[in-house]
Amino acid sequence: MDYDVIIIGAGPGGIFSAYELVKQKRDLKVAVFEAGKPLDGRRCPIDGDKVKSCIRCNTCAIMSGFGGAGAFSDGKYNITNDFGGTLYEHIGKDKALELMRYVDDINVSHGGEETRMFSTAGTRFKKLCMQNKLTLLDASVRHLGTDINYVVLENLYSELKDKVRFYFNAPVEKIEVISDGYRVYCKGESYTCKQCIISVGRSGSKWMEQICQELKIPTKSNRVDIGVRVELPAVIFSHLTDELYESKIVYRTEKFEDRVRTFCMNPYGIVVNENTNGIVTANGHSYEDPKMQTENTNFALLVAKHFSEPFKDSNGYGESIARLSNMLGGGVIVQRFGDLVRGRRSTVKRIEEGTVRATLAATPGDLSLVLPKRIMDGIIEMIYALDKIAPGTANDDTLLYGVEVKFYNMEVDIDENLQTRYPGLYVIGDGSGVTHSLSHASASGVYVAGRIAQSIGES
Repeated sequence: MDYDVIIIGAGPGGIFSAYELVKQKRDLKVAVFEAGKPLDGRRCPIDGDKVKSCIRCNTCAIMSGFGGAGAFSDGKYNITNDFGGTLYEHIGKDKALELMRYVDDINVSHGGEETRMFSTAGTRFKKLCMQNKLTLLDASVRHLGTDINYVVLENLYSELKDKVRFYFNAPVEKIEVISDGYRVYCKGESYTCKQCIISVGRSGSKWMEQICQELKIPTKSNRVDIGVRVELPAVIFSHLTDELYESKIVYRTEKFEDRVRTFCMNPYGIVVNENTNGIVTANGHSYEDPKMQTENTNFALLVAKHFSEPFKDSNGYGESIARLSNMLGGGVIVQRFGDLVRGRRSTVKRIEEGTVRATLAATPGDLSLVLPKRIMDGIIEMIYALDKIAPGTANDDTLLYGVEVKFYNMEVDIDENLQTRYPGLYVIGDGSGVTHSLSHASASGVYVAGRIAQSIGES
């Protein structure tokens, strides 16, 4: 065998798998294959000057490379079973929380020691939300910030690079089951291993689906979250963000009883483009360094859509909506809330005359031509509900960027060890469809590494 363990994907799941493997078994031969670049080679060409919008690189530097899609996120690690995935259904709630706290300890010891842990425990905002038909979910959250998150990843790579063999710009084409392990094909070469961990993230959804088909690994359809990213003056939400930082708020619409939720709140942050399989959507970042902060806060409002038989392609549904936005706006569309509720498109002039300075160069337009009415109605309802706990949310000049889509991989059939029907073949992180967050993905990596180390010790 070329390696004891091959890890496919160098996102949070892959990184923490490698970290824990070499910590518990120093003599293991471990390799990590990553489709993107090393951390210091990840550069998005959008500079806001010469390049203002996505040029659709072959491999998106924001989505792929060491650190995965989380490398340039705002580095929020939510420690909770209430959202972020269903890892606890496989390994138990107590174990899931224990591993998330363990991941937090590692992040803190690798550069995050000056960052703050926020918590919703005992907050007065729970009552305020309940009084206005909103639910504030429980969580502790470590906010690293995009800048400190990068430092943590640098330190983790520095510690791993001499203990683990990294292959960058190395997309895996195929996995083959052999008599005593697995053969991985990449760029015309093949590599063998006794055990294999797949951790390809959301950007690897189509690849993961193909692998499951080839290896006859059962899957089931997952949900897709569709909505917009809201940008408004930071002072409007400062009473929430100063105490909680990340407030996960859920609202059930009166009209359809759909669940609308806030997601990825970025106080004093920026709105950015995200490229998933050639589709450009909105996302948000924030920084720990005050010098890099803005006067705005942004967050997503998402409506979860689940589909029943015979329809199975939830991601395809989300992609079709995002492609329509790209077709109409050449990328992400931005609209003032006041224009939306008046049934008119936003223009460059109306955006410029507004009081909110946009942090992303997007095309002014009409989101009602893109989002289905049911989803649009839910988002509008949610904005008015949030206006009751954060007055000013429903101001005319509040900006809505669309679309934002959170794609979830088809849920792969894995057991309590996160192992497929093939012994020694594990699927972890967001690529499994089981985790949907940095903390859950990282914890799944630690868990599987522990199971592999234990199995080696018993053999």
